[in-house]
Amino acid sequence: MDANFEHALENVLQHEGGWADHPQDPGGATMRGVTLKVFREFYGEEMTKSDLREISFDQLGHIYKTGYWDKVWGDRLPSGIDDCAFDAAVNSGVRRSVRWLQQASNADADGYIGPNTLDAVESVDPIELIDRFCDARLEFLQSLDTWETFGKGWGRRVEMVRKQAKSLALSNVNSG
Repeated sequence: MDANFEHALENVLQHEGGWADHPQDPGGATMRGVTLKVFREFYGEEMTKSDLREISFDQLGHIYKTGYWDKVWGDRLPSGIDDCAFDAAVNSGVRRSVRWLQQASNADADGYIGPNTLDAVESVDPIELIDRFCDARLEFLQSLDTWETFGKGWGRRVEMVRKQAKSLALSNVNSG
């Protein structure tokens, strides 16, 4: 749902702190969840780590909206499910997030959203879909070599997303 982007962005930014350049993070230098690689894709190869550290909120919002939210079709997903898909796309990549969504909704898991995926999402109880999605995400994260280093934070993040997404889904059901 379009109105949900701002809320979903606030939720993501709860987990995406300030500057990070951890040697074990395969994403490398990151500011508020935006890697240097992604920043350069949007604003030019000449961008430096210093430029990334100074990313504006408008730049950040543009990257998150067009690079993640729009690519998971956040405006077309039910409340709560949009939050799950968006957060996972930011943390683990758009195609992986879409595949988790498709698997959780029993759609063909090709990594691309279209009408069939949207229909499948609508046909599954949102709370069940959120649980399946978050379980698959957590299972993937636990399989990574970097789980020992980053796992505690990732686990908390997935559980917080699960809780927030269910709350959004239930409030949408109760108001609809």
